[in-house]
Amino acid sequence: MTLIAVPARLSTASSQFEADFKARLHWAADTDAAIEQRVADILADVQARGDAAVLEYTARFDGLQAASLAALELTQAELKAAFDAIPAAQRTALQAAAARVRSYHEAQKKACGESWSYRDADGSLLGQKVTPLDRVGIYVPGGKAAYPSSVLMNAIPAHVAGVAEIIMVVPTPKGEKNPLVLAAAYVAGVSRAFTIGGAQAVAALAYGTATVPKVDKITGPGNAYVAAAKRRVFGTVGIDMIAGPSEILVLADGSTPPDWVAMDLFSQAEHDELAQSILLCPDAAYIDAVQAAIDRLLPTMPRAEIIAKSLSGRGALIQTRDMEEACSISNRIAPEHLEVSSREPHRWEPLLKHAGAIFLGAFTSESLGDYCAGPNHVLPTSGTARFSSPLGVYDFQKRSSLIEVSEAGAQVLGPIAAELAYGEGLQAHARAAELRLK
Repeated sequence: MTLIAVPARLSTASSQFEADFKARLHWAADTDAAIEQRVADILADVQARGDAAVLEYTARFDGLQAASLAALELTQAELKAAFDAIPAAQRTALQAAAARVRSYHEAQKKACGESWSYRDADGSLLGQKVTPLDRVGIYVPGGKAAYPSSVLMNAIPAHVAGVAEIIMVVPTPKGEKNPLVLAAAYVAGVSRAFTIGGAQAVAALAYGTATVPKVDKITGPGNAYVAAAKRRVFGTVGIDMIAGPSEILVLADGSTPPDWVAMDLFSQAEHDELAQSILLCPDAAYIDAVQAAIDRLLPTMPRAEIIAKSLSGRGALIQTRDMEEACSISNRIAPEHLEVSSREPHRWEPLLKHAGAIFLGAFTSESLGDYCAGPNHVLPTSGTARFSSPLGVYDFQKRSSLIEVSEAGAQVLGPIAAELAYGEGLQAHARAAELRLK
């Protein structure tokens, strides 16, 4: 069977561009009602029956039988044994990636994750106290694929933030454990790890059971059931974000080898049939060359069928009038991954306001960011980069305001507060301030 990937070919000069562009971007994020109801039932059951419910669902959905939930906990010795058993090249790669991720998040903590305070003219102290969360849960997808990189990206910033306990859950269908995932947990400093997944794992982390401790926040991607469960437990615990299909947007000036760009588009398309890969470029001949590269390279890809469906269903090759217009359209899309594949990437970067991560220059493939560049690969999707940020140290910290008003300061602030409190009809507020006046 010959696979064909035909991304939509659009031009901003066309009178139909707006309609075609919006149609191509549309993605129904609504969760299926049946999934919502099933997830609600699972959450309620785990909240009521704890370990017994988690064991039952793990046996039903993952085909993994166990006498107790404690039997599904991975010991630190098992994690270390997995690390010791993987090939030396994988050990080296894991440690190198972890070191870069840790270094980046250490710098991030210094930039925005420290407490601060100052005293004003009357001696009052004002500031902010930054403290880590006590315990977090990280969800690592399992089943069809294994994601050791997700372990690093979720656990390391939590560790850098100062979180005391990191609980990992990872489904292991039929008991098949991925050694690289376990090794990554060892390298990243995961405190405890359980071989459970799905909505039942989210429920166990959110509510706590006799065996799985209740956490303060849950991070990490998962399937539709995991996303629905995270949405429902928000408020009981914090969550990072609700992730949609993966996205890449390549903003090109025609100077990068077309094969490189075609493969970068593949790199997201191979994740999922709903993943979105878009090229923005003012050069029609270059767009033709990228399409030719897609046609030539697609048959060589092991996940060619998924790539073909993704590119044909949601992909687009868009010709713009110029690079400035390409930047403007990129801001409208607010992609998860944005590659500026240009001779002068720093010329265009100031025009780019909305993206989960920006990859500058032809040599900066998105895949380097996914694994080992250092910045986090847990990124906002579906246009939420307009108001959301990558996962970071700040997601595992909270801030408390510090206020210490001096006696002199109370004389200045008291009348102001009292006046506003009387205006709101809150006499006790006003009197509390006035009692401190000389």
